[in-house]
This record gives sequence, structure tokens and C-alpha cells, in this order.
Amino acid sequence: MQAWFEKVGEMFKTAFIAGDRWKLYISGLGVTLKIAFFAAILGLLIGTVLALMKLSTTRKGKKAIWARIANAYIDVIRGTPSVLQLLIMWFIIMANCKNGMLVAILSFGINSGAYVAEIVRAGILAVDKGQTEAGRSLGLSKAQTMIYIVIPQAVKNVLPPIGNEFIVLLKETAIVGYVSLTDLTRAANQISSRTYEAFMPLIGAAVIYFVIIKILTILLDRLERRLRRSDNR
Repeated sequence: MQAWFEKVGEMFKTAFIAGDRWKLYISGLGVTLKIAFFAAILGLLIGTVLALMKLSTTRKGKKAIWARIANAYIDVIRGTPSVLQLLIMWFIIMANCKNGMLVAILSFGINSGAYVAEIVRAGILAVDKGQTEAGRSLGLSKAQTMIYIVIPQAVKNVLPPIGNEFIVLLKETAIVGYVSLTDLTRAANQISSRTYEAFMPLIGAAVIYFVIIKILTILLDRLERRLRRSDNR
């Protein structure tokens, strides 16, 4: 048993300490968090617009052209793998752009927007219709009622699932090595190839992902509890 612990200790030193390799993990984690953060913001903006488009109707109650466009967007994005979307963005749409960070943020933001759209739409539909009727009875237009009455109440409904979407997005960024970015996963792979030892670098990266996501999960749980308490008052 002692020999096993000594071996693990040597593996840890080789994977993290020797040559200041821990700095590569930190740098990779920074890339991962940066992409996830800005992609989440972009996805939230795109998703909100898509949700409003999907809810748009004509005076006769039929789906407006904007709703059909939003449906097509969501179907295409949700029906294709995110890695293929990233590669299409890198090699075709933005072939002349060599900024992998920008390409990754745009690709993941566009992808996340399709999922956020459904979350926001469900949150808006969860608001009682009486709120909309009350707003209209006060003389507010349909748009004003949506902006000042419906959306503020829908925020409580969408915050927890939006947080979960960010967690999913954080894990999905592990494929950005395809566009020449050294994120946490690729950093672990590079160290593995240098040390000829896969166990410790990959397990180390997995632990880092787990800790970050666990922290986010705890924060989301606290947020949900606060929202529930505010609803019960």
C-alpha cells in the first residue's frame, strides 16, 4: 500500500509540479471559463429574442413568420452536434478568422441560444394569463405588457434552468481543442503526451471540472431556495 501511495505521489509531481505544469491547467481553466461565460451571455440574448419570436402570432392567432424562423433555427441547432457546429464555424463560416476564442464563443453562444429559447419560452408561458390581461386593461400595449409585467415574473421561473444550461455549456467547451485552443481538457492531453502517463493528467482535469461544477451547483441550489422562499411570502 505504501508503494502505491508513493507511486501516486510521483505521478502527481510529474503531472502537476514538475516544470510548473500546474500553470498549464490554470491557463486552460481560464480559457474554459472565459468561453463558457461569454457564450452564456450571447446564448441568453439570442435565446430571449428567439423565445419572443416563437411566441409571436398574427391578429388571427396564427404563428407569425418570426415564429416559423425561430422554430427553424431551434430545430437545426438542436438537431446537429455541437462539435460539427464548431467545425463549420471554424472551417467554413469564419474560415478567414484565426481567432479561435471568438469562433468558439460565437459557436457555443449560437448553440446555447436554441436551448435557452425553450427555457425562456416555458418561463413566459408559466406566468398566469391574468397578468397579461391586467396589463392590457391598464392601457399597456402588448409589447409593454410583455416587457414590464410578464418578463420580470418569468425571470424567477427561468433562472434555475438557465444556471443548469451554463453548467452544460461549461462541459461542452471541452471540444474547443478542435479550433486550436488550449482549454482544460487539451491542457491535460498535452501534459499526458509529454509525460507518457494518462492517468493523473486526465483524472486531475476531471477533478477540476467536478469542483467547479459542484460549486456552481451549490450556488444554484441556494438561488432556488431563495426564490422559493420569496414565492411563499
